Amino acid sequence: MGQEELYSNCTLCPNNCNADRLAGKRGVCGETSEIRIAWAGLHRGEEPPLVGEKGSGMVFFCGCPLHCAYCQNYQISTAGGAGITVSEDELANIFTGLQEMGACTLNLVTGTHYVPSIITALELARKNGLTLPVVWNSSGYESVKTLRMIDPYIDLYLLDAKTLCRDTASRFCGREAYADAIVPVLSFLKKRHPVTDMDKLKGVLVRHLVFPGTERQTEDFLKWFALNFRDNFLLSLMVQFVPPLENPGFEPLSKEEYRRLLDAVDVLELDGFVQEPGENEILWIPDFNRDNPFPEGFAEPLPYFLKLREQ
Repeated sequence: MGQEELYSNCTLCPNNCNADRLAGKRGVCGETSEIRIAWAGLHRGEEPPLVGEKGSGMVFFCGCPLHCAYCQNYQISTAGGAGITVSEDELANIFTGLQEMGACTLNLVTGTHYVPSIITALELARKNGLTLPVVWNSSGYESVKTLRMIDPYIDLYLLDAKTLCRDTASRFCGREAYADAIVPVLSFLKKRHPVTDMDKLKGVLVRHLVFPGTERQTEDFLKWFALNFRDNFLLSLMVQFVPPLENPGFEPLSKEEYRRLLDAVDVLELDGFVQEPGENEILWIPDFNRDNPFPEGFAEPLPYFLKLREQ
C-alpha cells in the first residue's frame, strides 16, 4: 500500500477513522498528512542509556491518537497546537542534524500517525549518513499493522503500557479501547524483539505510569507483565503523575504505596528502572511555545529546527 493511500483512507492507529488526511481532513489524531513537529533537540530526561553524554536526539511530533485528560504535552497533542510544518527532506535533515549535535539516539515521540512520512525521511537520512539507533517513543496505542511497517527501522521501543483496565483507560487516556490495544502490541513486539539489551540499545523498554488511585491495578499489571514479558522486556516504573492544566485534587502516591510497589518489583524480579517521587514537578511540564521547552541544562534545541521555525 502506497503512502498516498495510507493517508487518504487513514487506518494508521487503532481508531481506524478512515479520514482523508491527504485531502486536508484531520484524523482523530488531529492532523492532516502534512508533517508537523513541535520541537527537535537534545534531551537529557530519558532513561540513562538513551541519553549518553550529550542527550537523546528527540523529535516531538504534533497530534496524538489518544486524548488523555491530563496530557503533559497538551500544547502539541491537540488539533491546531504549537508546531511547524516540515517536508520529508527537512525531517531527514533534522535527523542527521541531531546526529551532528552528538545525540546518543534518535528518539521519535508519538509518530504513529506519520509513519509513512517518517519511513521516507529515515531512508533519506540513512543515505545521508544517519547511523544513530532509532527509538520509537510511543503511547502504546498502536496498530500492529502500522508497527509492521515501521519495525524494520526501529532499534529500541520506548513504549507506554498505561493500563489494562478499560475504565481507567477511558478516564485517563480518553479511549477505553487502549486497554485492549496494548496487549496485541506487546505480544507482537515480543515475537519481533524477544531479547532487550540496553547496552546495545536493542529491544523493548516498557513504561508504566501509576495513575492516581490505581496502585492496586499497577500491582496487578506488574504481575501480568512478569508472567508474560519478564524475560523479554525491561520495565520503567513511573510514579510522577503531574496534571498540567489544573489541580483536580488527586492525592499523591504515599510513601507506603511507593514502598509496596518497590517490593512488588523486587519480588517479581523485574529488571529496569524505577522513578523516584520528586519535588520539582514543573520539570515534567514542557512549554512548547519557547525555543527550549525544558529547564536550562535539561535540553538543547537543534539550531536547524529553530531556523525552520523562524521561517
